[in-house]
Amino acid sequence: MISLAGRDILHAWGKFVFTGVGLGLLIGVTLTMAGVYRGMVDDGKALLDNSGADLWVVQQGTLGPYAESSSVFDDLWRDIRTMPGVAQAANVTYLTMQVGTGDADVRAMVVGIAAGGSGEPGWPPYLVAGRHITRGHYEAVVDISAGVRLGDVLRIRRNHYTVVGLTRRMVSSSGDPMVFIPLKDAQEAQFLKDNDAILMQRRRTEGNPEFNRPGVPGLVDAVIASQTSNSYVNAILVRLQPGFAAQDVAVPLRRWKRLTVYDRAEMEGILLGKLIATSARQIAMFLVILAVVSAAIVAFIIYTLTMDKIREIAVLKLIGTRNRTIAAMILQQALVLGVLGFVVGKIAATFAAPLFPKYVLLVPIDSVLSFAAVLAICVVSSLVAIRVALKVDPAQAIS
Repeated sequence: MISLAGRDILHAWGKFVFTGVGLGLLIGVTLTMAGVYRGMVDDGKALLDNSGADLWVVQQGTLGPYAESSSVFDDLWRDIRTMPGVAQAANVTYLTMQVGTGDADVRAMVVGIAAGGSGEPGWPPYLVAGRHITRGHYEAVVDISAGVRLGDVLRIRRNHYTVVGLTRRMVSSSGDPMVFIPLKDAQEAQFLKDNDAILMQRRRTEGNPEFNRPGVPGLVDAVIASQTSNSYVNAILVRLQPGFAAQDVAVPLRRWKRLTVYDRAEMEGILLGKLIATSARQIAMFLVILAVVSAAIVAFIIYTLTMDKIREIAVLKLIGTRNRTIAAMILQQALVLGVLGFVVGKIAATFAAPLFPKYVLLVPIDSVLSFAAVLAICVVSSLVAIRVALKVDPAQAIS
């Protein structure tokens, strides 16, 4: 039985190998897409891990700071810092934008970190080169995936920043590299209006009778100052003291400060259930399509090989070969084709993963599940050919 399948494969080895390579490329795409999803999940978890926070304090009723916009006053951290159970509290801003790098630009998440130092919430936990930010303005620490080097100058809005440090795996939930700059600079980039906008706002305010009241000097300037101030941040990162549970601090914050507070589990649910959910469904749809296409290819090639040897199958039946032996021969051919395709696909995915612009995480469990799925697809796809073979009339051998 084994020799029959092997001899038939050797007889049509060219068609068999090329089909296995084509099937392998499909399997490679499937493994890579699964790796893209795993990479997205890992990026989201890395974002939370690298923030160094146990709680995220954001604007009430929002899913900020990653899934939605959030604005809170930048002096609230002082009140939060004095609450029982709070070890550290730090302001932070997040702004996804195009950052200029020489003559080009790169999509990045600009993170404004409060004064302090390494170990403070929001700061990058480690560097691979250079140093941390030590000045209050115009210095940056950048993830190496942005493609910059120490000493390079970045352009963010109207200002320029010198890269003084490089870090690794500091990315947003969408895989964009992070650029860490001083908080005041980040507030200016995110909240402060440009000069033309301020001038237009002044003209609009001066023309508004509500604010241009006689006998109330300085009212227009006060209104404009309030409208153009940058005393906001996107979130306050809180680190808890040992022995305190997240809800021990979160519940009083929600009740007395009228803010929304998320712990690690809740924030992870937002990232994975809100930001990544749509991409996950799209990837799942593509995986189903690829599985159907792979099954069709295997079924077609096995059916073709079976039809090419109808006369040989009739001879086997004529000499008394059992149907179980013939079915096993066809099934073995399908399984060999699946194993060949999986080996080619695994090699292709391993070499192609580093070339993708997004982080691709290939985990062993996905390979095991893919191998089992490939074998199952091959078994199901061979049923059509087996049914045809079992219906062959032995009289065809002498016709």
